[in-house]
Amino acid sequence: QVQLVESGGGLVQPGGSLRLSCVASGSTFGINVMGWYRQAPGKQRELVAAIISGGTTNYADSVKGRFTISRDNAKNAVYLQMNILKPEDTAVYYCGAKKSVTTYWGRGTQVTVSS
Repeated sequence: QVQLVESGGGLVQPGGSLRLSCVASGSTFGINVMGWYRQAPGKQRELVAAIISGGTTNYADSVKGRFTISRDNAKNAVYLQMNILKPEDTAVYYCGAKKSVTTYWGRGTQVTVSS
């Protein structure tokens, strides 16, 4: 089993920045993909950004140029730097980790962008 704990969410004004962190614990050997997903009220969960163990990244079009995902393999951690935040970025952000055919999820952290 893999446990994921997110932190760093909160309330921010449009144009502001937040940095999300996610730390994995438990049976972390073999995790090859870590990523961030988000779910807004009434919408499906969507991929925001993902990073594989070799460093290749993938971003949703809506966040390209504003968000940056990074990973610290030694700490089993993944981060999401979010800049130029918009009201439409408001959602619960979930950390996900894929190991073999199984995806593990954190409980999520709320990000609210509002003036």
